[in-house]
Amino acid sequence: MKINMTTALYLEHYLDSLEHLPIELQRNFTLMRDLDARAQGLMKDIDKLADDYLKNMKKESPEKKKEQLTHIQNLFNKAKEYGDDKVQLAIQTYELVDKHIRRLDSDLARFEAEIQDKALNSSRAQEENNASKKGRKKLKEKEKRKKGAAGTNSEDESKSARKKQKKGGSVASASSAGAVGSGAQVDSTALGHPADVLDMPVDPNEPTYCLCHQVSYGEMIGCDNPDCPIEWFHFACVGLTTKPKGKWYCPKCTQDRKKK
Repeated sequence: MKINMTTALYLEHYLDSLEHLPIELQRNFTLMRDLDARAQGLMKDIDKLADDYLKNMKKESPEKKKEQLTHIQNLFNKAKEYGDDKVQLAIQTYELVDKHIRRLDSDLARFEAEIQDKALNSSRAQEENNASKKGRKKLKEKEKRKKGAAGTNSEDESKSARKKQKKGGSVASASSAGAVGSGAQVDSTALGHPADVLDMPVDPNEPTYCLCHQVSYGEMIGCDNPDCPIEWFHFACVGLTTKPKGKWYCPKCTQDRKKK
């Protein structure tokens, strides 16, 4: 729907610019025909005067012949002016049409660029959303496995502590409590470590991204260079905590752009 509205907007503006073009073209062609008719009339007069001059040149005095030649030359100059005006008018008419053609090419290029930009932004937003969902899902599965393993270890240690308590009295009980406390501390630290994502089982058929060559997880950002060989990066690997405003280029593409 947005594309249709954009198309209608470009088309409406372009048709508005063409509104007066037929009238201007008709006026220019009418003027060119008029100039051509005037030049043709002068050329007929010149031909007649030239014939009369050649027939009577022996009879006429030098002053009369000079006067006739001057008159013929003036007519030639006038015909040349008409021809120059006609050429200039033809050039103006060509430039008038060419201006609208160039505007049409420019509007088409901008329209195509806007469509491609919207499609690219939509695709990137969808990919970022999918990557974010996939990363959160894998992280949740990893945390569930960690919690399940921690629960099993705690249960085993509690059973062991109860057995020791029966055999060794209060000393065994304190030792058991210390062991359980230590186990809980290690497990809590492991759950909070961000590198857990890297320990996740990786599907060999799943593509890898980023400078770390790992699968997609968590928040990721796409490089705005369409020729970027990597395309997607984890926030932590490129030193980001939030998505930056405007266009963003990865370290490699930024360095290449500076070289250019």
